[in-house]
Amino acid sequence: MLKPIVLSFFLLVITCNAAVQDFCVADLMGPEGPAGYSCKNPANVTVADFVFTGFRAAGNTTNIINAAVSPAFAAQFPGVNGLGLSIARLDLAPGGVVPMHTHPGASELLLVVQGTIVTGFISSANNVYVKKLVKGDVMVYPQGLLHFQINGGGRTAVAFASFSSPNPGLQITDFALFGNTLPSALVEKTTFLDDAQVKKLKAVLGGSG
Repeated sequence: MLKPIVLSFFLLVITCNAAVQDFCVADLMGPEGPAGYSCKNPANVTVADFVFTGFRAAGNTTNIINAAVSPAFAAQFPGVNGLGLSIARLDLAPGGVVPMHTHPGASELLLVVQGTIVTGFISSANNVYVKKLVKGDVMVYPQGLLHFQINGGGRTAVAFASFSSPNPGLQITDFALFGNTLPSALVEKTTFLDDAQVKKLKAVLGGSG
């Protein structure tokens, strides 16, 4: 009686192991859906799919926010597809800022490796949590909450942000309000700003209407 049971268990283990899929490297030739990219044929997967070298150089901070965010999400780093994680490099020149924004699809963990960063987030109860971080400090931002980063010193600051999703998503509040075609009258009503202020911000951030 024991032998059939042992044999059945052995066959079950073999079948389960055969069904395990170690990874799902993103097939960037196909569309991306809510669940990520479809899987690349394992026969075409190489070690290059699991290595990202885009952080060797600093991002270009010559822009309106004096900052650069260099992502290594599934679209840039196919090996993280389906693994529930990703990473990005943040460069903040003196005076640099990553404006108030949210990642609807992931929590974020920020590690400062150079300089000083003033950062924080706002809870859904409108409680504010702000801290000045220096090299070696880490802060976490819960999923979906508004947060920001500002250079807190006189030299370039560098940090790495890890996310609990290969595609955390991003919405910057300033651009959501003033960088699109939403009519100015509606923006004024919903922000309590006057027409001149709204038009000025739309001109700066590329909006219209």
